[in-house]
Amino acid sequence: MSTSTTASVSTHILDTSIGRPAEGVAVHLSARGGSAADWQALGASATDADGRCKDLPALPEGTTHVRLDFAVEPYFEISAKKQADAQQDAPANRDSGPAVFFPEVAITFAVVPGEHYHVPLLLNPFGYSVYRGS
Repeated sequence: MSTSTTASVSTHILDTSIGRPAEGVAVHLSARGGSAADWQALGASATDADGRCKDLPALPEGTTHVRLDFAVEPYFEISAKKQADAQQDAPANRDSGPAVFFPEVAITFAVVPGEHYHVPLLLNPFGYSVYRGS
C-alpha cells in the first residue's frame, strides 16, 4: 500500500474504428476536493503516437473527484480528412452527417489518496467506453 497523500492519474486512447492509438487528442485534467467543491483546472496535455498522455499534472492533496475532458472532435475531423484523401476516387460510404457524434468526452471519477488511476478511453466516431485500468 502506498503512503502517498495524493492520488495519481494516467490515461490512453484507442481508436477502435481503426484498431490504433488515437494521437493528438487534447486532454484536460480537473479536480475537486468534495462533491460540493468547485472544479479546479490542473492542466492539459495531448496524446502521443501511442495514444498516451505522459505529462498529466499531479493531483493536489485532498482531491476526491477527478475529471478528464477529451476533445475528440478535432481528432475525428483530421481522421476523416485523411481517410477521404486516401480514398479520393472511392464512392462515399457514409452519410453527409458530422464526422463524430460525440464531439467531446468528459469522464468523472472518485479517487482516494495513495491510489493510481489509469483510465483508458476506447473510442470510435459514434461511441466510447471507459474503464479503470491498471
